[in-house]
Amino acid sequence: MTVTDTPATEPARTAAARQSSPAEERYADELAFLAAQDTGPRPPGWALTPRAVVTFVCGSEGAELTLPGRRRAGLPAKLAIAPKFVGERALVERCVVTLAGERGLLLTGEPGTAKSMLSELLAAAVCGTSALTVQGTAGTTEDAFRYGWNYALLLAQGPTSQALVDSPVLSAMRTGRVVRVEEITRCLPEVQDALVSILSDRRVSVPELTATEDAVVAAAPGFTVIATANLRDRGVSEMSAALKRRFNFETVAPIADADAEATLIRRQAVAAVQRAGAAFGVDDAVLDALVTVFRDLRSGRSAEGWDVERPGTVMSTAEAVQVAASLGVAAAYLPGGDVLDLLPGHLLGVVRKDDPADHGRLLGYWDGPVRRRAEDGSAMWRRLWDLRGNLR
Repeated sequence: MTVTDTPATEPARTAAARQSSPAEERYADELAFLAAQDTGPRPPGWALTPRAVVTFVCGSEGAELTLPGRRRAGLPAKLAIAPKFVGERALVERCVVTLAGERGLLLTGEPGTAKSMLSELLAAAVCGTSALTVQGTAGTTEDAFRYGWNYALLLAQGPTSQALVDSPVLSAMRTGRVVRVEEITRCLPEVQDALVSILSDRRVSVPELTATEDAVVAAAPGFTVIATANLRDRGVSEMSAALKRRFNFETVAPIADADAEATLIRRQAVAAVQRAGAAFGVDDAVLDALVTVFRDLRSGRSAEGWDVERPGTVMSTAEAVQVAASLGVAAAYLPGGDVLDLLPGHLLGVVRKDDPADHGRLLGYWDGPVRRRAEDGSAMWRRLWDLRGNLR
């Protein structure tokens, strides 16, 4: 059964159909409600109050918020805000305080800990858009942080403001918005350091336009930067001490609570399978086994307290979501077998990404916790133990 009204084989798609939408579109109703509901003081240029930003990211803890006074046109009188980020509320509050002070925010952590998602949610709530983004790579140039040129206009007119092409950073400065820099440590150090003067002076000089009033772009109130960096990338392009001083660092840790992680994995896997045009058909027992394996291998210790040799790859929540979604797609489009039979192969695909020796570590996990759970009488783990031969 598909979740759409049109046949799955229909080649035509509506113009509005997209695989993913930015946070400001997915949660437009919540953002509009919070803007009307919380009438407290807002930092210059902010779309919501800091308190409302925290509520948007962390949720209203099941409580329904009420609009003050007369109900606003097009908005409900009451609304419960859904949690979108699974993590410490105190972490989100510190991030919001950093942004309210117009200081750079750097989110660090292992891959797959939802740093980018948190960055997107914060930007959408603070300024109404998460689209002003620079993706850091080894090929990113300084133009991505400053400006470039429309070369056809440049040749025809010379260096004019019309020929200038704003970077996402420059656009954010002009409009007082948040700019996101993803994987900043993937950029070369000399490219990263273009942000030093921007975060210090809050302006960008365009020397080619020295004779015009557009020669200096000063940041409007509300401008700030959210950057992300993976701990696994440390040393790839180490940030300079000068740049580090201009950011507040916040570490996004893996989800501590197993139930919360399982709930998140199910929710996101269901959404992914629905986008693929099918209903999610993986039962909770299989998802529980998946979450248990990921948490055991990530921490180096099983839920029972047995030692586990950790693989070199990151057993992140994001990877667990991908495995759960793959199992759901297989159950929907390749029915007939037991979806549990597919789990070892998908786990092997995750584990073997970095170090070939991790294959042996996964086998060691099967010979340890999986075997011991099977011997304790669990039918689920007994079946997984019988599938050890699939790890090849």
